[in-house]
This record gives sequence, C-alpha cells and structure tokens, in this order.
Amino acid sequence: MASNPPQACCFKGYPQTGTIQGKMTKMFGIETYVTGSSPIEDRVLVICTDVFGLQLKHNKLVADALAAGGYKVVVPDILFGDALERLDETVDFVAWREKHNVTKTRAIVDKFMEGLKKEYNPKFIGVVGYCFGAKYAIQQIHATKGLAEVAAIAHPSFVSIEEIEAIGSKKPLLISAAEIDTVYTAELRHQTEAKLKEIKAIYQQDLFGGVEHGFSIRGDESIPQNVYAKEKVLFDQLYWFDYFFKKSKKCCKD
Repeated sequence: MASNPPQACCFKGYPQTGTIQGKMTKMFGIETYVTGSSPIEDRVLVICTDVFGLQLKHNKLVADALAAGGYKVVVPDILFGDALERLDETVDFVAWREKHNVTKTRAIVDKFMEGLKKEYNPKFIGVVGYCFGAKYAIQQIHATKGLAEVAAIAHPSFVSIEEIEAIGSKKPLLISAAEIDTVYTAELRHQTEAKLKEIKAIYQQDLFGGVEHGFSIRGDESIPQNVYAKEKVLFDQLYWFDYFFKKSKKCCKD
C-alpha cells in the first residue's frame, strides 16, 4: 500500500471562504462543476474530489483558483450525489467507504474521462486528486491505459503501490504531503518515493511541515501556516501543469 484507506481525518475539516465562480451542469450524464474561460478542447484539468465532493464549496474554490491559471477545470461528482456536508467527523466512515467502493467509483471516473476524450479530445488533460480522489487521479496516468497526461495529488488515501508502479516513466506526478498524516505516513511516503525512483518516474514530492492531512483543501484558515501551505500547493500545481503543457505544445510543433 502506498497510502492507507481513508480514516477519520479524511472526514473532518474547516469551512472555506470565497465566492464560487463556476456553475453546475451535466457532462456525460454526471453532475459536474465547470469553471474557467479556457476552451475545453485546448487544456483541461479534471479534479477527483475528497469525500465532501460538490456539496460544500471548498473543492469548487480550488477549481476556480486553478481555472484562474488559464485552464478549463471540471469537477465531476464521483460520489454519485452522496457527498458529505458535515465537517465534524460524525459520519460512520467505515460504512461510507464500503458504499463508495473502488469498483463503483472508478466506473464513474472512467466514464467521465472517456466521455471527455471522445467528445472534446483536449490537447492536454491534467488530473488532480485530493485525499479520496487521489487514487482515481493516479489511475488516469497509467502508462498505457490512462487518459490524462499529467497528475497532481495531495495527501492521498487508498493508493496501492501497484498503481504507483503502473504509471511508468512517462507521465509526471506531483505529490503534496502533510507532515501530520496517519493515512499517508512517513513510512508510506518513503516507500512511494522508492518505487517512483525504481521505475524512473517523472515526479516531485513536497512535504509541508506542521500541517495535517487535508490541509490543501479543507484546512483551518485561521492558522497562517495552513494558508501558506494551501496556497503553495496551488502554486506548485499550476507551475507543474504549465510546464508540461508548454512542453507538450513544443513536442507537437517538433
């Protein structure tokens, strides 16, 4: 295992401030948040959310921030209308995990990605995964079966070492990790690094000290360190996607 299954820390967080810029619509039969002025045929980022999905606004706010960097950003409801609304950890998270099993969730993500590729065929597809959604983002940069070119994930859960190995040496992966994390622990972080090094992957892993699991999406905004870390993750993700988007355009010209 490259990261443990979702635990209690994945089911708690803090309200986020900001005004939503995008809108809800249906894409390929799936409720989706869409934001950004860039043409979807040019460059698009797909966000695989944490367990709070699209009910609360924090995933939408992150999508807006990435869209401001020049991307069309789409956030499909990978939780089939069953996203959590309480940030207080009161949910029966074991039962919730069983309901949102790997087979059912992956089917939704695959359906969305296949529809995106078939209908719009974007020049560049990046995928972002937070916590619960990180597993499905990783799957989309599989060396031969993945439909995205580049991925960025933060404080991942439930990712297997086999899924890490399967990305191979061509599709770049950015990982943003929290120092205080029982899901993506120091030991699992090092195992992931070792595997990425072994397969000669294109990767970057950043560790943010003093912050907890979930910091990049639902951290306590009253703590300056959390605000810095969240903003830095967004900066890193945009820089990461920009670099490989520009590189892909150059390759196409060549």
